[in-house]
Amino acid sequence: MARYLGPVCRLCRREGMKLFLKGDRCYTDKCAIEKRSYPPGVHGSGFRQKQSEFGNQLREKQKVKRIYGMLEKQFRRIFTEAARRRGMTGEKLLQLLESRLDNVVYRMGFASSRNEARQLVRHGHFQVNGHKANVPSMQLKVNDEIAVRERSRKIQQIKNAIEAARRKGTSGWIEIDPDNFKGKIVAEPKRDEITLPIQEQQIVELYSR
Repeated sequence: MARYLGPVCRLCRREGMKLFLKGDRCYTDKCAIEKRSYPPGVHGSGFRQKQSEFGNQLREKQKVKRIYGMLEKQFRRIFTEAARRRGMTGEKLLQLLESRLDNVVYRMGFASSRNEARQLVRHGHFQVNGHKANVPSMQLKVNDEIAVRERSRKIQQIKNAIEAARRKGTSGWIEIDPDNFKGKIVAEPKRDEITLPIQEQQIVELYSR
């Protein structure tokens, strides 16, 4: 599957905000955007032209793609599915993004970042409803149970992420049992529970052009 392999700190700098792509590092003063908050490149710290409406919409879409670690084709497919569903397209888009297996693993605290969650899922460290799952884009639904496989519970990477999650807390639409390395989706994520700085209506307007 195609994915971005370049330095992720450049992505945060391009968007002018922390996208929390490197886990705990993003919470320290080692975060690149703390020292260089301007866009990357030789002209990054110079004059920047005012963005047009289209430019703002495009920037918003790029930001959301980078937060969830997706490329255009896959992101467009999810938007098309969101547009088919009843309700507000922007809200449905965010619900579909939040319900991906890699994001749920991250939200439950089994990984320190979505990139790390995606790698752990691909390597087969998780089960969904008792069955091995290794597809990061798998869509989950209410009452699905996610668990770290028995043989993977000794991985220090996962243990460290769980300890960090205990301190930070988790989203209200999921239940976590960290002592048994498992969690469950108890409700669909509501818009006010998705605290990311996203203006989803701009994405809807962009794709509606």
